[in-house]
Amino acid sequence: MEPVRFATEDGVSLEGELRRPQGETLGSAVICHAHPRHGGSKDHPILWAVRNELAQRGIVVLAFNFRGTMRSAGTYGGGRTEVGDVRAAIARVRDETKGPTIVCGWSFGANVAVREALDDDRVAALALIGLPLEHELDIPPMPSASDLRALACPVLLLSGENDEYSPAGRLVEVQKALPRAELAIVAGTDHYLWRHEKEAAATVGEFAARVVTAGRATGP
Repeated sequence: MEPVRFATEDGVSLEGELRRPQGETLGSAVICHAHPRHGGSKDHPILWAVRNELAQRGIVVLAFNFRGTMRSAGTYGGGRTEVGDVRAAIARVRDETKGPTIVCGWSFGANVAVREALDDDRVAALALIGLPLEHELDIPPMPSASDLRALACPVLLLSGENDEYSPAGRLVEVQKALPRAELAIVAGTDHYLWRHEKEAAATVGEFAARVVTAGRATGP
């Protein structure tokens, strides 16, 4: 892991860590963590599993803390100013390598990631884990179905079988609104994916591998 700092457009300094593959680099990824006010940070086990899986597949990964979290400067922005944090993280990781950039978010991070991607064509694909669709979590609402239909990149929607925040039935509705979405449900677990981190990460890794392979076939 290589500690890094980078700045957002509004001047907030964020802390992150780069995880580099040992061999050939095929693309890049940004990982967005869960709700800062509910203990979320870049260091949760599911996010560790995802970053390791992606690095093993030739992807440079930047995991970072949203503003106001741990050693990132600034203050919590209710999921609104955090969109700029993701945008800055994408710019930072793309300094490391060419190839497609995948944005992976879990819970709060998934909500922020999908809203950032709506008008950012640098995002080649989205992996959304436990996308919050039930219960009030002090986050902005999901984009409308018409907005989601404009999101042309591939999207992976992944949640646990017993995820109360991201139930499969609601995810199917989101999947139908997206032009290129696939759904993966991890049996026997919930929103936190305890003891199923590697299984979930492998699904994200397989999705990412397809994205970077397609990116190499079509060029930068």
